[in-house]
Amino acid sequence: MTTERWSSGVGFLLATVGAAVGLGNLWRFSSVLGTNGGGAYLVPYLLAAFTLAVPLLVLELAVGRTLRTDVVSAFQSIDRSYTAFGWLVVGGVLLILSYYLVLTGWVLGFLVSWLVGSQTPFSTFTSGWLPVGYFVIATILTGGIVSLGVRGGIERMSKVVMPTVFALLVLLALYAVTFSGWGEAVAFLFTPDLSVLTEPGVWSAAVGQVFFSLSVGQGIMLTYGSYTDEEMDLFRSSLLITVADIAAALFAGLVIFPIVFSFGLEPTLGTELAFTTLPTAFASMAVGRIVAVAFFGLLFFAALSSAVSLLEVGVAAATTTTRFDRTRSTALLTAGVFAAGIPSALSYSSVRLLIAERPVLDIVDESVGTYALPISGFLITVVFVWAADFEVVHKELGRLYPLVKYVIPPVLALVTLARALGVARPAWRILIGQPRDGVLGVVVAGFMLSLLVALGWLLRARLS
Repeated sequence: MTTERWSSGVGFLLATVGAAVGLGNLWRFSSVLGTNGGGAYLVPYLLAAFTLAVPLLVLELAVGRTLRTDVVSAFQSIDRSYTAFGWLVVGGVLLILSYYLVLTGWVLGFLVSWLVGSQTPFSTFTSGWLPVGYFVIATILTGGIVSLGVRGGIERMSKVVMPTVFALLVLLALYAVTFSGWGEAVAFLFTPDLSVLTEPGVWSAAVGQVFFSLSVGQGIMLTYGSYTDEEMDLFRSSLLITVADIAAALFAGLVIFPIVFSFGLEPTLGTELAFTTLPTAFASMAVGRIVAVAFFGLLFFAALSSAVSLLEVGVAAATTTTRFDRTRSTALLTAGVFAAGIPSALSYSSVRLLIAERPVLDIVDESVGTYALPISGFLITVVFVWAADFEVVHKELGRLYPLVKYVIPPVLALVTLARALGVARPAWRILIGQPRDGVLGVVVAGFMLSLLVALGWLLRARLS
């Protein structure tokens, strides 16, 4: 049982919002929205957020607070045979973190580049060792914050980072009002073409984005819930987290789309938009350097807070299930995540590490990054609602209980199937100018997740 606690309700909310608000909100949301009908995408997105994500948020927080333990031990407490599922969730989260830190390093690299005035193009940035160097820095920063503990590291960081993120979002959105493309951007963002709602891919993309963006189904909220006081209203907190997350995504759209339409850019781009086309637009602005520093600073702080939450899931499991203290657990897991992320970092560097003529980072994104989350969410829902029957959790969910029990599991199963069949691929679209290979992603995901389950099964009887 964990003994760490948040120092206050404000600290808890800022930390959980920090876990939710990341790169998924600030550039992935705009990319997925642009690809899926603009304003029409908001209809299924908002519906999924309040009918699916909020109940799952309440469930994870309630389970965490009830059991006061990590993800692995929570699964084990239901039945020892479920321990492997706990390790699957933790392993999937750490693999996602391994390449998420590469992206965080890219953002840090561009922030530094614009700060010093070098304005390095993406092609130049990835032609040398800079992606690897900034990946190292991002990994060390993340591990250092987590090693300081819940209050001294995660909460303290969140109290500085999250107000900064929202302040920068608001300031950039206010500046974007002055752009010639502001009206077109607002129309694109908030005027729905309802005819696209008949397309299953739009709904699948919206559901996938909501779960990815709010960090539900990854064990993060379960872990953070274990540090929460009994007096905290979990339903109200879940609503606040969801509203803050949606607000961040919409403000990001109000920042990005006015630039896109003012400079004749393509609104459906992903990584190209953040690292190639937007910097070109910044260079054409009178105060472009200031805007670029604010934009990449915003992205970096948001990415760092999410990375910290992902690592905390693994560290909490390691400190509870082994005899290692937080410092040693953090050091070992940080080293492990770094080792796992090196191939992804090298794939966009002078080494050009490829598998089947594709960058390793893209393969990891299209496999584990695409399938681990819905599978983890499905396992959490089934085990802690169907296999277990916690009266406290049932009470916390209230009228949401039928949604969690009967609606969310089949929806997550359908989203996973839709991605495997290629109906929707709401991922990062990291690879520039080349199509995705869905079969390769499914095969790699199946292999990696099966390996994690096998390792978890072997470790089930080795908990201290």
